[in-house]
Amino acid sequence: MTLADFLPSTDPPPLLPPTSPPRQLPIPHHLLYFEPSKRASAMLPDGTNPDQSPGEPFVRRMWAGGRVLYNQANPLLLDGSRGVCAEFIRSVTVKGKEGDEKLFVAIERRLAKASKSEVEQMSTATDSEQARNDLDHRVRQRLWRDSDEDFGDCSVLETRNIVFMRARTPEQAKSDAAKTGGKILKPTLTPDYTHTILPDPKLLFRFSALTFNAHAIHLDPEYSREIEGHRNLLFHGPMSFTFLVTLLQQELKKQGNEVIKKVEYRNVAPLYCNEEVTFCGTKTGERKWEIWAQTPEGGIAVKGSVWTEAGP
Repeated sequence: MTLADFLPSTDPPPLLPPTSPPRQLPIPHHLLYFEPSKRASAMLPDGTNPDQSPGEPFVRRMWAGGRVLYNQANPLLLDGSRGVCAEFIRSVTVKGKEGDEKLFVAIERRLAKASKSEVEQMSTATDSEQARNDLDHRVRQRLWRDSDEDFGDCSVLETRNIVFMRARTPEQAKSDAAKTGGKILKPTLTPDYTHTILPDPKLLFRFSALTFNAHAIHLDPEYSREIEGHRNLLFHGPMSFTFLVTLLQQELKKQGNEVIKKVEYRNVAPLYCNEEVTFCGTKTGERKWEIWAQTPEGGIAVKGSVWTEAGP
């Protein structure tokens, strides 16, 4: 419903889907589930989750990209049953010169159906911190794998690549917010399809609400300019991913019964509220697609690769 006015020929159903027969959780609706539920007072000043932060002096963050794998043999179902998510730090990489370092953190999220014993333990863990900790440990032990492509019991494997940076001075933020132009990475492929939207503050707010994301760069234009150095509210990294894979799925339906198996993507330039974004895609091989999002100037802001497989 949130994206309906921004997608071609979309008529969202007025009611929730029935649980019998159950549907598969649509791609990329996993983004709506399993976000940490914390008191507002427990969040960082910019509205982000402290559990993922390395702490001072790396107080700023951006969504740098990610990867998602879908297990068609064991999908999550919209049948009213419980699911679980275990989150791990897969790697931490430091880049940049001393004093201007950036920390790239690969946060791996492993989503699965809850086991019978886990469901039973959930019913007793509500009022006991020790029981909740025991349940968390059990889930993590069951879902962890040494390989980041080994599903094990999981239905979805998602890696979120988050970059953490030092604070900007007010002068640096003001200078960055005033910048125009800059280096543009032009696409080298001709798209098979394109779709252009003009994102507005309502879209950014609703996506933030759906994904439980209170990051101020998407909601507070003054903060975005004066603290982060952006000229306007920033378009969400995961929302770029959402549009790209949703539009590709519409294209796949026109051509047969292929479904998305794996997506890798990288955010290379910012996209802003009230500025046009053009989403593109082209088939480059057998069950292989390249997808990207362009700025109003025609530069690449997000680039990704998608592998597909035969659908059910």
